[in-house]
Amino acid sequence: ELRDELLFKQPDGSCLGDCPICLIPHPFEPEKTVMTGCCSKQICRGCYYANQKREREARLEHTCPFCREPTPATDEGADRQRRKRIAEANDPAALREVGRTRFDAGDYKGAFEYWTKAAVLGDVLSHFQLSCSYRYGHGVEKDEKRAVYHLEQAAIGGHPQARNIVGHIELENGRYERAIKHLTIAATLGDDQSLEALKELTCLVSKEDLAATLRAHQAAVDATKSPHREAAEAAL
Repeated sequence: ELRDELLFKQPDGSCLGDCPICLIPHPFEPEKTVMTGCCSKQICRGCYYANQKREREARLEHTCPFCREPTPATDEGADRQRRKRIAEANDPAALREVGRTRFDAGDYKGAFEYWTKAAVLGDVLSHFQLSCSYRYGHGVEKDEKRAVYHLEQAAIGGHPQARNIVGHIELENGRYERAIKHLTIAATLGDDQSLEALKELTCLVSKEDLAATLRAHQAAVDATKSPHREAAEAAL
C-alpha cells in the first residue's frame, strides 16, 4: 500500500524540471535541450540559441550560457570536465552523462556502474537507463523484477516515458484500473503516447476524465513554450 501511494502520486512536473536560465519547464523531447559539457546543466534550446546569437553578433568567444566558462571543444574535453564534476561535486548529472558516453562506446558494464551511482544519488533518468540495462542484459544479467523496480522509480520521479511503459505493462497483465492511472499521470505530464493510448481505451475511461486529461496535457505542453524557444526551433 505504501509503495502504491508513492507510485500513484501525481508528480509536480517531469523529471527534467525547468531550464536553469529561463526557468520555464523543459520539453521532454531530447532534441529540444542541450546538456553542457562544462557544468552538466540541461539548457533549453531557446536559451542556448539566444546565447549563440548574442555571441555571433558581438563576436564573442563561445562560452556556456549558464556558467560562462569556455565550453569543451571536443567530446574528450567534455568527458574530462564531467569527471572533474564527479570528483569535486559527485554530480549525478555528470555521472549519468559519463555513463551515456560509456554506453555509446560499447562499454555497457561501465555505463551500468555510472548509472547505478547516479541513481543512488536520486537521478531519475539513470533509473530509467538501469531499467533498460536490466531488461536487455546490457552490462548486467537480465532481471525483469529489477527492470520494473527501476522503471517504477523513474515513474515516481516524474519520467513520462517510464510511466507510459509501466502503464502498458499493467494493461498486458489485465490490471486495467492501475494502467489507466499510470497513463493518465503520464498524459498530464505532457506525454503524447499516453494520451493517445487513453483515447483508444474509451471503454475504460469516462468522457469527463478523458476531457480533464486532455486539458491537463495541453496545459503541460503549453507551459514548455516560449517565444525564444520558438525562434530557436525556426532557426534550427
